[in-house]
Amino acid sequence: MTYNVNNGRISAMSTCVKRKSFHKLIGESQAMQELYNMIEKVSDSDTTVLLDGESGTGKELVAKAIHHYSRRNTKNFVPVNCGAIPKDLLESELFGHEKGAFTGAVTTRVGRFELADGGTILLDEIGELHPSLQVKLLRVLQEKEFERVGGTKTIKVDVRILAATNKNLEVAAKDGDFREDLFYRLNVIPLHLPPLRAKKEDIPVLLEHFMNVFCQKKGVKPLKVSAETLQYILNYDWPGNVRELEALVERVVVLSDGDEVGIANLPARFTSNANKTSSHNMPKDIAALIKLPPEGLDLNAMLESVEKNLILQAMELAAGVKSKAAALLGLNRTTFLEKLKKRGLDAKAADPSPFQ
Repeated sequence: MTYNVNNGRISAMSTCVKRKSFHKLIGESQAMQELYNMIEKVSDSDTTVLLDGESGTGKELVAKAIHHYSRRNTKNFVPVNCGAIPKDLLESELFGHEKGAFTGAVTTRVGRFELADGGTILLDEIGELHPSLQVKLLRVLQEKEFERVGGTKTIKVDVRILAATNKNLEVAAKDGDFREDLFYRLNVIPLHLPPLRAKKEDIPVLLEHFMNVFCQKKGVKPLKVSAETLQYILNYDWPGNVRELEALVERVVVLSDGDEVGIANLPARFTSNANKTSSHNMPKDIAALIKLPPEGLDLNAMLESVEKNLILQAMELAAGVKSKAAALLGLNRTTFLEKLKKRGLDAKAADPSPFQ
C-alpha cells in the first residue's frame, strides 16, 4: 500500500512500493516497511501510542512522523523527557504553575500540556515518571483536564498523548514499579522499534544517508566505504543503535584525510576479537561432505560450479548490493566484480552509490 500526501494528510493508493525512507526515518528492511505502515494507520486518529525500543532507535522521530501526518499537524508537537527533569520540576513543566505556588514562582507559567493543546505531546522515558505524577497523568488521559501547581482552576485540553520508553513497562507494572492502570491507558497501540542489530540490511542505506549529510557539511564528496570496512560495520552489535551509527559516520568524515573509509578509520571496538565473525569459515567437516566418485571428476569445473553457486547465493542474500555480497564471501569489491564479469553475472550496471 502506498499513499498520497496532500497538506500533510494521507490518502491510500493500491500500489505496493518498498520505501527507503518515510518522513525523516531511513531504512528499507521489512521491519521498517511494517513501521511505516503502522505510522500511516495510527496517524489520523487520537489514539494513545506507546513507543518502545532501545535508546537510539528513533522513537522521537516516529512520534514526529505520527504528528506530521495527523490532522493535528498545524498545532504544536511538544516533547518532554520525563527522565531528564527532576520530579519537583517536572510537575510544573507538564502542568504549569500559578504565581506564588512555590519559592521562585514569581509569575504564572503555562505547562507543556497547555502548549500542546490541539496538537501532540510526547512523554519520553515515561517509565521514569514519579508515582505521584502517574496519578495526575492518568486523570489527563481519562478526563482531559488538570490543575496547575498551586492552582484551583480546572484546565481542559485537547491533546494527543504519545509515550516512549526503553523499559518493559508491562513487567514494571506487574512488579509494582509502574501503575498498571496507567500502563493499559498508554498501551492502546504498542509500537515496537527494533534495534539496529535486528535489521542490519538497513545499515548501508543509513551509512549512505549520514555520509551525504556530513560530507555536505564538510564541503567534500561522499567518502567510499571499502567492502572489508563494511563487513566490520555489519558485524558490530550496535548497542547505541542508529544514533551510534550517525556518530561513527560524523567521526570518520571529520578525521578522514582521503576519499575512502578503511578499517584503520574505525574505532578499536569495531576491530576487536569480539567483533570478528567466523561466518565465512568453512565447517571443519566440510571435506567429509564431498565424495570423489569412482569415475573421478573435473576438479576445475566443480570448483567453478561451487564458486558460481556461492556468488549467486551471496547476491540473493545481499538483495543485489554488490559490496555486501562481496563482504559475505570475504572478498573486496573489486575482486567480486571481476568474478561477476568473468561469469557473465554482471548484466546490471554497477550502482554509482559508494555502498553498492
